[in-house]
Amino acid sequence: MPVHKSAKLAKLIKSAKPAKKLDKKKLEQYKKLLLQLREDILKDIKNMSSETNSGDNDSKDVSGHVMHMADVATDMYDKEFNLGLASKEREILQKIEDALRRVEDGSYGFCLATGKPISKARLKAIPYAEYCLEYQEQLEKKGKYR
Repeated sequence: MPVHKSAKLAKLIKSAKPAKKLDKKKLEQYKKLLLQLREDILKDIKNMSSETNSGDNDSKDVSGHVMHMADVATDMYDKEFNLGLASKEREILQKIEDALRRVEDGSYGFCLATGKPISKARLKAIPYAEYCLEYQEQLEKKGKYR
């Protein structure tokens, strides 16, 4: 996250109504959760990559015979599907890294856009959440969020 966003967020948090920051114990719990999520996603990406890259010659089966065209197409589809999943996982991984930085700089648990606290229920469900539910809904209505 660029420095100017962190500074802007810190200013928003200070100017907003006094909101209770997460205590150190809670922050540690969220940090552990984020680190575990990161580890799980890295394993998933590694597994998807190894599955996608396995086999030097995709047009032959284990016995060395040429595979049927439909089988080759299915394999290609599976590989493309895995690459798409890996791409989405990488996006989530980046959000997790950003959330870990916010844990360190003290801005974790606050909406990046409004500076309002993100509900604990939302953080428990999506520990890398960037926005409070209200702002997230606004983004989705406008079609600006994937």
